[in-house]
Amino acid sequence: MTPFLALSRLIDKISTWIGKVTMWLILATTLISAGNAIVRKIFSVSSNGLLEIQWYLFAAVFMMGAGYGFLKNSHVRIDFIAGKLSARTRNWIDVVGIIAVLLPFCLLSIALSWPLFTNALATGEMSPNPGGLIRWPAYALIPLGFALLALQALSELIKRIAFLRGQGPDALSHEANKSDQEIHLEELEAIVARKLAEGK
Repeated sequence: MTPFLALSRLIDKISTWIGKVTMWLILATTLISAGNAIVRKIFSVSSNGLLEIQWYLFAAVFMMGAGYGFLKNSHVRIDFIAGKLSARTRNWIDVVGIIAVLLPFCLLSIALSWPLFTNALATGEMSPNPGGLIRWPAYALIPLGFALLALQALSELIKRIAFLRGQGPDALSHEANKSDQEIHLEELEAIVARKLAEGK
């Protein structure tokens, strides 16, 4: 199990890096949107290219950030049901869901979207709007996003199986999903509490 857990940690690092990059894309989208609105109001000039790059970037955030969302366990769950289940049951549900639903769906989506991307790349497909952008980068995000999600699904599957075998922590527990900021804040609170206790 050790080599698989090492692979899982590597995938988690990749997903974390990509997740942090996509956060900056949200800022870029906001700045482009605001800039385009200001130019349109002041100079009565608008650009289809700038409008389209906004949804390209939104698509990038959505597609490339899905794996990071899965890593951080921020996807939608029915918490009032999951909260009543044991840790082993929750992990078994995830194992079955990843193997039977998520991985096949990702592979099917990659298989169906790949020809769309390669055709757009080969033909140099452009937006029909005047001043619009080439289409293949947007199409490329579909197989890329599902590939990253499938990779993270593999990592999560390894972690669930490790937990069920007693060889790893429960990745679904609240403690395992704390952000670096939450962990740092708790450490600072513990230091302050200790200092106050020493002062008494």
